[in-house]
Amino acid sequence: MAFEIVTDSSCNLVEDLIDEYGLHVLPLSFMVDGQQYQSYLKGERTDLKQFYTMMREGKVITTSLPSMAESEALLRGLLDEGKDVLYIGFSSGLSGTYEEIDLLLRNLASEYPDRTVLTVDTLAASGGEGLLVWYAANMAKDGASIEKVRDWLEENKLHLAHWFTVDDLMFLFRGGRVSKTSAWAGTLLNIKPVMHVDDEGHLIPLEKVRGRKKSLKALVDHMEQTAIAPVSDQTVFITHGDCLEDAEFVADLVRERFGVKDVVINYVDPVIGAHSGPGTMALFFLADHR
Repeated sequence: MAFEIVTDSSCNLVEDLIDEYGLHVLPLSFMVDGQQYQSYLKGERTDLKQFYTMMREGKVITTSLPSMAESEALLRGLLDEGKDVLYIGFSSGLSGTYEEIDLLLRNLASEYPDRTVLTVDTLAASGGEGLLVWYAANMAKDGASIEKVRDWLEENKLHLAHWFTVDDLMFLFRGGRVSKTSAWAGTLLNIKPVMHVDDEGHLIPLEKVRGRKKSLKALVDHMEQTAIAPVSDQTVFITHGDCLEDAEFVADLVRERFGVKDVVINYVDPVIGAHSGPGTMALFFLADHR
């Protein structure tokens, strides 16, 4: 590539894709019972199953932004090597990560006037952010300029559809997404929310269905209503909160209903998973609108 793509660990890309495209990932942090961890470390395979086991055991988990010192070191290192940089970041509607890294890069750009430094607020999360990074990396691999890739992302990011459901509403309550009354009532009635990320990058509940299987099918129903044709040619991302069997169920529905061949499945990272909980299921694809 003629420039370097930098993203953050909330993109939820599988390590093989990160390595294949030579991407640079800024790790967000999380703490379990006072001990700090990073949600991505280059060259290491994070045991995310163990993370979700800790959540099920009731461990107290908090999250934080990437280390600014480590982020500056990585970014300054790329600029010192004479590289241009495109940062593709986690939704500003869900985290302060984008604003912090954007400010850092603006300051660095003034020190490196001969370098091109661009940023994109994806207004996306998890595999939504990751799918945009994947499209950008493929464009760069094919020789697109940094400006052309940035422009494509800006023109298409609101066509990146996110559809989520969760299995346990109490985690959304702890994260401030639903009231305690709604969480308890939903749990008692086996109500599952179907949510999406809106044009401002916020996670918004849109409907309620009764039962886990119906909620999973609802994700694919929304894909049928809005996905850009030909759907069979799309690459689709699925992320999950330690519920691989459900992820495979959704993937099979997508393949059967639309003839999609390329489905990439990965875990929801700890920083997002800390708020959505075990059993989170998310489906990402290009659509007429979010």
